Amino acid sequence: MTLTASDPIAGPTPPPTHSPHTHSHQPQAHGHGTADHPERRPGTDGPHTSWAVLAVALTAQILVVLDISVVNTALPSIGQALKLRGGDLQWLVTAYLMMSGGGLLLGGRIADLLSRRRVFLTGLSVFTAASLLSGFAGNATELIAARAGQGLAAALMTPAALSLITTSYSGAQRRKGLALWGAVGSMGVAAGVLVGGALTTWAGWQTIFWINGPIGAAALLIALKVLPNTRTAPAGLTQFDLPGAATVLGGLMSLMYALGGTATSGWLSTRALTGFGASTALLTTFVLIEHRTAAPLIPPHTWKVRSLVTGTTVMLGITGILVGAVFLTSIYLQNVLGYSALGAGMAFLPFAFAITAGAQIARHLLTHTSPRTLAVTGLAVTSGAALLMSTATGHAHYATDLLPGLVLLGLGVGMVFVPVSVTAMTGIPPQHAGVASGFLMTGHEIGAALGVAALSAVATTAGSLTNPVGIVAGYSRGFTAAAVIAGLIAAGAVLRMSATPIAAGGSGMHGH
Repeated sequence: MTLTASDPIAGPTPPPTHSPHTHSHQPQAHGHGTADHPERRPGTDGPHTSWAVLAVALTAQILVVLDISVVNTALPSIGQALKLRGGDLQWLVTAYLMMSGGGLLLGGRIADLLSRRRVFLTGLSVFTAASLLSGFAGNATELIAARAGQGLAAALMTPAALSLITTSYSGAQRRKGLALWGAVGSMGVAAGVLVGGALTTWAGWQTIFWINGPIGAAALLIALKVLPNTRTAPAGLTQFDLPGAATVLGGLMSLMYALGGTATSGWLSTRALTGFGASTALLTTFVLIEHRTAAPLIPPHTWKVRSLVTGTTVMLGITGILVGAVFLTSIYLQNVLGYSALGAGMAFLPFAFAITAGAQIARHLLTHTSPRTLAVTGLAVTSGAALLMSTATGHAHYATDLLPGLVLLGLGVGMVFVPVSVTAMTGIPPQHAGVASGFLMTGHEIGAALGVAALSAVATTAGSLTNPVGIVAGYSRGFTAAAVIAGLIAAGAVLRMSATPIAAGGSGMHGH
């Protein structure tokens, strides 16, 4: 069944959120700037639109993804400067991921019902301001609150940016844009460790946040000129499902709180059991609300769009492996092998290049090879790389014991992100692009949070991550778990992902 604008991804068709002249099966940008008048070029399968919209959207995504991991190598410096406790340091990472991942569904809904241009500009403005405030924070409360503000802004900006790509481009341009989006999503996490280490060493930890200021301001000025300005019908407050948004966010926050406590308090501690119980109650309430409300946060038929659901599941798993691997390896490099913050960041440079190479390989093969084949191959490489890295000892040498595994892991991850990003959004009609984008990127953000929590929790069952002996044992067990997880995701991809090459399958998304 090919999904068109009239298909029930959101049940009853909502008021149009695009120009009356825009066709849902061939979305085009209508508005201001360079996206107004696409030129048709010979040999392409659609109108050629300026890449300016894509450039702005990718810039915003780079800022969002970098901030997932940019603090990792700066945590010791931040803790010393602000006299933070270990628990506070953890929240500098999880506050951002929880607010971003938990708010993405509402952000996608807002992007569908309101002007995507306005939502994007609002998110980028708040993200830039919150980044500056993070650098000026004088204590744990201020810094954690500012990081949470960054996360909420990212929840607005990310689905709006992705839906701008899917509604501004068509054909080969859309495929290229989504492939680049997927590459940025994977490479940015690894690059963030390098950027964080370099800036912390050379200019102080505050600059990892302040650097977002001039970049965000420049992106805002360009976005004001190039983003299409589409007309939208008035939306009432009940259309945003605020109770659903509050319960899903609360449920995810409780889950992260519980997982974060397992490393220090154990899986059966009061904190863990209370957190898991609260998470279960809140997420159950969310499901009940979604079944009863007239405008659910996740339209019920979304679950029937096979490629979107499968893509989001794979996105969650591969992002969890990626971010968890970066977290464990950063600790291992600094606390076992004695690397500095800058040295640890530099050690991830080949990893980032390998992700880029894997993404490029997948992008070129995507029109000739099925998304299933690419994703399963990438997951198999990822699983093998994780097993290789699990053999590292306390006397490991970077070039011979870590680098081969990092390069293979990067290639595998890069190969997975591209087919997942492209196939999940292919064929989504413009009026539902925001909620579909939010659904997909929720998998990305929640996967990042769960990956760190889950792999670190598994690692601590072998030893404490506060001393070299425990880190080595935990590193081995954590990567063994990552290899198993990659294998399970690959099995799911074999059963659920499309076996038809994108070029042969057209633009339709098949829902079952």
